[in-house]
Amino acid sequence: MTNTYSYYTYLPHDGVELFTAVILPESEGRFPTVIMRNPYVDYFQDMTEEAVLAAMAEQVTSFTEAGYAVVSQHCRGRGKSSGDCIPFIYERPDGLHLYDWIRAQPFYNGELFPVGGSYTTAVHYETMPFAPDIKGAVLEIMDPDRYNCCFRNGFFKVGLAGGWYVGMYKNKTMPQKNYADESYLTLPMSEFSKTVFGEECPDLDDILSHPDRNDPFWDKPEAGGDTRRVLRDTKVPILLVTGFYDIFTGGIFDAWKAMSPESQANCALLVHPYNHGNDAPSQPIQFEKGSTREIFGNYVLQWLEYTRSKGEAPIPVGKVTYHQCFGNKWLSDDFTQPVATLTFPLGDGERSYTYNPYAPARFQGGLTFGFDGNAWQPGPDSRYDILSFFTPEFTEDTFVKGKMQAKLRVKSDVEDTCFYLRLSLVKEEGAYGLRDDINQISNFAPDYTPGEEIDMTFTFDEHAFVVKKGEKLRIDVSSSAFPYYIPHTNYRGLYYTQDKAKSACNTVIAGESTLTIPIV
Repeated sequence: MTNTYSYYTYLPHDGVELFTAVILPESEGRFPTVIMRNPYVDYFQDMTEEAVLAAMAEQVTSFTEAGYAVVSQHCRGRGKSSGDCIPFIYERPDGLHLYDWIRAQPFYNGELFPVGGSYTTAVHYETMPFAPDIKGAVLEIMDPDRYNCCFRNGFFKVGLAGGWYVGMYKNKTMPQKNYADESYLTLPMSEFSKTVFGEECPDLDDILSHPDRNDPFWDKPEAGGDTRRVLRDTKVPILLVTGFYDIFTGGIFDAWKAMSPESQANCALLVHPYNHGNDAPSQPIQFEKGSTREIFGNYVLQWLEYTRSKGEAPIPVGKVTYHQCFGNKWLSDDFTQPVATLTFPLGDGERSYTYNPYAPARFQGGLTFGFDGNAWQPGPDSRYDILSFFTPEFTEDTFVKGKMQAKLRVKSDVEDTCFYLRLSLVKEEGAYGLRDDINQISNFAPDYTPGEEIDMTFTFDEHAFVVKKGEKLRIDVSSSAFPYYIPHTNYRGLYYTQDKAKSACNTVIAGESTLTIPIV
């Protein structure tokens, strides 16, 4: 209900009205203010403003009871806010406008605290570098580098950005689209927007037509260029959170490692063992004491209190605090790459398979590059176009930590193709997915001649897990993993403009291919 301590307004900006709720502690005065901006509020759309306000107030009682004001806004084109939602495009001007509005309010005490997770963190990245009155932040499960959100080594992440973008785009004015995951099999991809939306979408078309990380396009503001390095020299104490099966694990680790020593010393990174939503029940194994809430309590509020010198930090500052999977304990350290390694050849001889882009292989669980997190994997050699290799059984418990790597010696009968690797830990219960990666021949040999043998390297996002004595690792090799990645057409050149695909015979020279794991 609207009252002295809880009210709403429609904040006008740039021709739209942004529904903005203000929830205050039930006392008079000026307060530190938590800022939230959220597009995932469409369930509020048909409710009365009073009902929306009451529900939003209920969600933030831990903050208000601790003496914080909360300002929570529905993003443009979502929930009760008007306008069209186009991912990322309006978040900076809308967010900065909200900050300026708060600064003019009687409850503002000079301290602002952005809080969010996933896209509700992205909206805060868009307003960086933070102004001096931003005193602390908790930014969870979101990579500040938008290229990583869209691509891996030139392959569009259908299982991450693909369906999500379609669902976000003009959600209120265009709730129905001509879309299924298979829509991304459209050739040429330049027809995708008109097919799915019935109109051109210049923003998505620009994304799809720029798969190269080094393309200057990714340094433009409209492509997230302003956010790629926002954490590097931050002076704000920020708690970053990810999971070992988050869709942004690698990018968040990269952002952490790229921080200046001064910035890193003021921040912290927390890594749980689950997926993007920290949803333990949906994952194949629920780890003892793996829940961040169970171990660290209300770490968001505690972090804000710490930044205000009102209490201790919930986790060590300047460190990475992470769950050691299958070691079932939490560790805090610098998470530097270990020097010691173990290297395993994939076998002897060579193995070939036919890769048909019109019938791409499918796998269970998006791991760190697509939604769904982890899942038990099907049996080895589960399709004609999936080759499975195994390491020997481990003779002792082994702590694997950091980035694993693989080298494949390969050849193909086409001018360009790709190879996909998925690593799993073979346990008594089944094959527990670990990591995956995808890359194409042209990234290593731009003028590849069919039949030529070349080496390709694959680098997997950070992990920390224990291989128990008697267990082994499995390496599945294929050339596709739909719908997590766009299939390669087996033609060289820009995928966006290609209008045909063909099959390829791809070969792995196992005796010259290896898996290397870093061990502690």
